[in-house]
Amino acid sequence: MQKSIPLSFSDRFLQKNPALGVKEFRYYLCIRFGLIFALAMQFAIVSYWVYHLTGQSKLALGFVGLAEVIPVISCSLFSGHIVDQREKKGMLLKAITGYIVLGLGVLYLATPFAMHHLGHDLRLGAIFFVIFCGGILRSFLGPSSFSLLGQLVPRPMYPNATSWGSMAWQIGAVLGPLVAGTTIAFFSPEIPSYLLQQPGNPEYLLRISELKANSGGIIIASALVSLIELLLLIPVLLIRPKPILKQTREPILKSIGEGLKFVFRTPALLGAQCLDMFSVLFGGAVALLPAVQQEFFPDDGSFFSGATAFGFLRAAPGIGALVTLGLLAFIPLRTHPGKKLFACVAGFGLSIIIFGISRNFFLSFGILVLSGMFDAVSVVIRGTILQLVTPDDMRGRVSSVNTMFISSSNELGDFESGVMASWLGTVQAIVVGGCLTLIVVALTYWRAPQLRRFSFADHSAAGPGKKEDT
Repeated sequence: MQKSIPLSFSDRFLQKNPALGVKEFRYYLCIRFGLIFALAMQFAIVSYWVYHLTGQSKLALGFVGLAEVIPVISCSLFSGHIVDQREKKGMLLKAITGYIVLGLGVLYLATPFAMHHLGHDLRLGAIFFVIFCGGILRSFLGPSSFSLLGQLVPRPMYPNATSWGSMAWQIGAVLGPLVAGTTIAFFSPEIPSYLLQQPGNPEYLLRISELKANSGGIIIASALVSLIELLLLIPVLLIRPKPILKQTREPILKSIGEGLKFVFRTPALLGAQCLDMFSVLFGGAVALLPAVQQEFFPDDGSFFSGATAFGFLRAAPGIGALVTLGLLAFIPLRTHPGKKLFACVAGFGLSIIIFGISRNFFLSFGILVLSGMFDAVSVVIRGTILQLVTPDDMRGRVSSVNTMFISSSNELGDFESGVMASWLGTVQAIVVGGCLTLIVVALTYWRAPQLRRFSFADHSAAGPGKKEDT
C-alpha cells in the first residue's frame, strides 16, 4: 500500500486559493493594488489640501465628495453599456491613462508656479475640476475591472478571486493614506511656536492653514501618485485582450434598461446594494477625519498628532480590513453569507457611534480598525453575490448599476457628513450617522428575506440568473 505524500504549505495554500495560480489574475491584483493605492493616496492629499485651502471648512470636505459623485451617477449607466460592447483590457488601459493625466494635473496645481500664476480661487476651482473628471473615469473603471475579472478566472474560483481582489484593494487603501499623511507631515514646514500657542485666534488658524496648504509635502506626495500610475501600465499591457461576450448591438436605452431590470428583479443583489448604499451614506465618518484631527488631535509636536494622526486614522479602517481579508484567505466564507452581512454592517454602525464619542487617539484608531474589519467581510460577501448572480454578457451594465449604488453612497456620504457637521458639529454628525446606519440594517433585514437566506453553494452550482432564493 502506497503512502500519500503530505502536501507542502505552499501547495495547501494554493489549494485553498486556486485563483492565485492564474498568471493574468496576479497581474490584475498588481493593477488593483497599485491603482487603489495611488487613488487613496490622492484622495487623502486632496481632502487635506482642500480643507486647509478653504481655511478649515468642513463643508468643503463635503463638496469634495459631491464633485466626484455627480459625474459617477451621470455616466455610470452609459459606461456599463459601452464596457459591455468593448474589449475589457483596453477599457481598463484607457481608464488608467486618464488617471495618469489627472495625477499630473494635481501635481502641477500643487507647485508654487501654479499658485503664483493661477491664484487661490482659480487653483481651488481647478482642483474640483480634476475631482469631477476623476468621477467620470471612475464610472468606467468599476465596470471594466469587474468585467475583466470575470474573464480571468473560472466561475468556481469567483469567491476566492473576489476575496483576493478585495485584499489587494484594502492593502492599497491602507497604505495610500498612511503614506500620504506621513509624506505631507515629513516634508511640511515646521509651524512656528507662536502660532501653536494661539489655538483660538482665527487669524493664527488661517496662517497655519496657509502654511499647510502650500507645503512641499503635498508636491512630493502628488509626484509619487503620478509615478505609481505610470508604472501600472506594465501589468496592464501583460494581460492579453479578451473576447467581447456581447456581440449583438441594441439601442442604448434598451441596453441600459435590461441592466436595471436585472438588478431590480434579483432581490438578494438589490438588498445587498441597498444595505451598502445607505449604511455608507450615513456612516461616512472618514470624510470628517481632517476636522476630527484638527479638533481632537491638533499638531502639538507629538508623533500621533497633526498630519501624522490624520494619516493613521485615515488608514485605520483599511488596516482592519486587511487583517480580516488575510484571515479569510485561510478561513473562507462558506455558510450563511446573508446573515453575516447583516451582522457586520450592524457592527460597522456601532463602531461609527463609538468613534464619534471617543477623544482618545488610540481608542479612535482601534475602533476605526474594527469598523474596517466589519466592512471587509461585507465587501467580500457583496462582491461574491454580484459575481455569482450576474450573466457574463451583462457584467458591464450590472456593474455600472452597482457603481451607482456604491460610489454614489461614498461620495454622497462625504457630502452628507460635511453638511451635517457644518449644521450639528463634528461629533453629532458622526453619532447620528451611526444611528441611522443601524436603522437601515433593521429595515433591510425585515424587507429582504432572500438576502438573509442567500447561499454561495447554490448559486455557484446553478449559474448566474438560474436560481434565486424564494
